[in-house]
Amino acid sequence: MSKYIVAVVGATGAVGREMIKTLLQRKFPFKSLRLFASSRSKGFKIKVGEREVEVEELTEDSFTNSKIQFALFSAGADRSKKFAPLAAKNHVVVIDNSSAFRMDEDVPLVVPEVNPDDIKNHKGIIANPNCSTIQMVVALKPLYDASRIRRVVVTTFQSVSGAGLKAMNELRTQSEAYLQNAQIVIDKFPYQIAFNCIPQIGDFMEDGYSKEEEKMVLETRKIMGDKEIRISPTTVRVPVFTGHSESVNIETETKITRKEAMAILKKAPGVTVVDDVEKLKYPLPIDCEGKDDVFVGRIREDNSVENGLNMWVVSDNLRKGAALNAVQIAEHMVKKKLV
Repeated sequence: MSKYIVAVVGATGAVGREMIKTLLQRKFPFKSLRLFASSRSKGFKIKVGEREVEVEELTEDSFTNSKIQFALFSAGADRSKKFAPLAAKNHVVVIDNSSAFRMDEDVPLVVPEVNPDDIKNHKGIIANPNCSTIQMVVALKPLYDASRIRRVVVTTFQSVSGAGLKAMNELRTQSEAYLQNAQIVIDKFPYQIAFNCIPQIGDFMEDGYSKEEEKMVLETRKIMGDKEIRISPTTVRVPVFTGHSESVNIETETKITRKEAMAILKKAPGVTVVDDVEKLKYPLPIDCEGKDDVFVGRIREDNSVENGLNMWVVSDNLRKGAALNAVQIAEHMVKKKLV
């Protein structure tokens, strides 16, 4: 197998670090790994296996004559908009974790378990979907293939790691302050996150939905290749460090029983079913941390509609919701000789 030169852009962030770890754990065939971040992190060293790699400053010339084949971006939408096209012009395949290109008609939005064939249509940039969207569509796709899904109602319970390292530190320091009856400092979130839930992720739009909720609607339709799916999301930030949970209700064209849904999901790629209510077995974010799969449980028929199903979907948002999905896209391209 060929060896590749791979770059991680935004290497010092929570997702960037997870990308490095995932590349190593899955033994991605890279011969060289280059790490990029802002000027503030230039010279910082990150351990990669048995050696340390120095972080380089991301500049307009970073990809010129670099011979880099893959660049995994997790540096925010503004930086992606500026630097990803420069990388693509230098024959680098960019797999971007930001929202910058997700709804661009010329950019595939890919979850490998769902729409891997879209990868071959790329023009230098491939978009990684939003973390909450990724885990939901991995669970939805096998059921959709059994009977087209007409409507989805989803409420998310999203961990603070989805907002970055500063958000994780804020939950930690607020929790300590709360337990010590000390002053709680609010910075990253609009309200205290420790021992609280905030029903807002992203700015609100004119229709009352948040940007995160809009992402789930538009991205799901694009990934599933079905513009007619009706989706009603509510996204909530909860005081959990890692792991997003989702309560998902679907309506299908024909009835899928609980037994049938269990059988379908147990065979689905990237899905682990944890569902035994008699033994109190169901997915928990604390159990899913560091694991690759999307975990599904509490599968039951919705008795209020004719063809409804309820389920509880949990995944590590830094892994499958970001880093792993990006690495899987690169792995697919290597396997199919698309690079």
